[in-house]
Amino acid sequence: MNRSPLHPIPLLSMGSQNALAPLPPLLPASQSPSSHSWAFRWGPPTWGLSCLLALQHFLVLASLLCASHLLLFHSLSPGGLSYSPALLLASSFFSCGVSTILQTWIGSRLPLVQAPSFEFLIPALVLTTQKLPLAIHTPGNTSLSLHLCRLPGCHGLELWNTSLREVSGAVFVSGLLQGTLGLLGAPGRVFPYCGPLVLAPSLVVAGLSVHREVAQFCSAHWGLALLLILIMVVCSQHLGSCQVPLWPWRPASASSTHIHIPAFRLLSVLLPVACVWIISAFLDLSTLSLKPSAPTEAPWFWLPHPGEWDWPLLTPRALAAGISMALAASTSSLGCYALCGQLLHLPPPPPHACSRGLSLEGLGSMLAGLLGSPMGTASSFPNVGTVSLFKAGSRQVAYIVGLLCMGLGLSPGLAQLLTTIPLPVLGGVLGVTQAVVLSAGFSSFHLADIDSGRNVFIVGFSIFMALLLPRWLREAPVLLNTGWSPLDVLLRSLLAEPIFLAGLLGFLLENTISGTRLERGLSQGLPTSFTAREAGMPQKYREKAAQEYGLPFTIQNLCSCIPPFLRCLCPMPEDLGDEEGGPTEPGEAADLLPGFEEPPPASSREGIRVQ
Repeated sequence: MNRSPLHPIPLLSMGSQNALAPLPPLLPASQSPSSHSWAFRWGPPTWGLSCLLALQHFLVLASLLCASHLLLFHSLSPGGLSYSPALLLASSFFSCGVSTILQTWIGSRLPLVQAPSFEFLIPALVLTTQKLPLAIHTPGNTSLSLHLCRLPGCHGLELWNTSLREVSGAVFVSGLLQGTLGLLGAPGRVFPYCGPLVLAPSLVVAGLSVHREVAQFCSAHWGLALLLILIMVVCSQHLGSCQVPLWPWRPASASSTHIHIPAFRLLSVLLPVACVWIISAFLDLSTLSLKPSAPTEAPWFWLPHPGEWDWPLLTPRALAAGISMALAASTSSLGCYALCGQLLHLPPPPPHACSRGLSLEGLGSMLAGLLGSPMGTASSFPNVGTVSLFKAGSRQVAYIVGLLCMGLGLSPGLAQLLTTIPLPVLGGVLGVTQAVVLSAGFSSFHLADIDSGRNVFIVGFSIFMALLLPRWLREAPVLLNTGWSPLDVLLRSLLAEPIFLAGLLGFLLENTISGTRLERGLSQGLPTSFTAREAGMPQKYREKAAQEYGLPFTIQNLCSCIPPFLRCLCPMPEDLGDEEGGPTEPGEAADLLPGFEEPPPASSREGIRVQ
């Protein structure tokens, strides 16, 4: 094992297909790395390494999914389900898997894992309790409890089936609305107006908005939570540049050389989770429980299908909650697209990619609602934070995550095993990944003139009000009451969505207060990760965007057959290739990725190139 922090490797993207142009020759282990740039940059990762990366993304997704279901179940009135909660988990996993595969294949084309974000949880809580919990605490180190609303207008003793059916109806409505907006091209028309002063406050608020939930899970056992966070930080940061020989996965073409990879960084989720989970099991400490009053037996094989328990319940209140879910999830997903592209050193997502991405996220939420899941699907901020920890992104890994989720969705018995995840593990994993999202938001401020009084006001006002309004709504002595219950649900849901508030306020202020393009950070037109050499090549820049965000060749040929009003989902003709060479085939522009033609600058970020 050797350590070379002075020769970083740039974080690179995943390419457009599994076969890329040949990379520079690999360095033998005995050769000094100072002779030229590090060369453990290799093409597609082997299946073993891809499965390890996918397993860690799956653990992050499972943490988010279990946390969302746990918070929702503990907010319901006393009662029970007529079926095992593991079936709800399985249906959520199945819809997340289908949505992840579709998103990576023909959606935004970014390696984004789809998961039930907290933007779905807040309207669900408002819909089921009519009031957000006033206090959430964990007495002692073993149990998780919430002070629920006990006012006359709150739900009494009843089965959860009716409440969850109404939430599933809201999820279906949100998917229908989100898909419609995507098909009409609304995200692609709005995204170009979302500059750094819109993206940065949204990311900052996305990182800060879940601190209460993270603290809630960590408080089950602060010792284990801090141990998990410490190991994750040490593996991803302090030992991130330590190179370990890749013996088990050495490619046949490199049999005479030794490939080195940053193993600690690439395993910075799996190692801490495994260690803390084993310690928790050995000490017989608290684990995640999905209500002891509900049936615990779950079948080992189950085929998800609509109407398994009953069809989603569509009511005016569910419609209002669904509108809130759609608006908040769309705002969150657009931020995920921009952040993932920035981390992978890609051009900003073009309009057609944003529209396709939200359309397929809507399809995933519709599937989740039909399957009875109380949570929809959206691009996961914690998984984007995991990409930043690994400094590697791959479509191949995203496909494996999708297959894992679909497989687990077919087996509620296996899904039920995830209910043994210790609460401190949930809190620690979400805490570290959300902190990365928060830091990415701060790093986006330098794209604009942060010394400008205009920009200072927009940033400060957007962040402060996005955090203030949900807190006011939660602690207000009198509920917001307009006299019409659906409107109450809509207003309470939207005013409790920090990411939606930050994005909306930033968008309105950014586009209504006068300012120059340079002052707003819109003059470059390129992400900061691009070098000056690339910034001077707009044609190659367009080719790179077409390569990374373009549809697969077989799907691209179908664009001429779709109705004109859906053409917004397809790349424009000028985006498909250069003026003289015609369409750019996938993989043709692989040499345009940073570091392929010349050594990366010393200021580049560390990473390995994966597929």
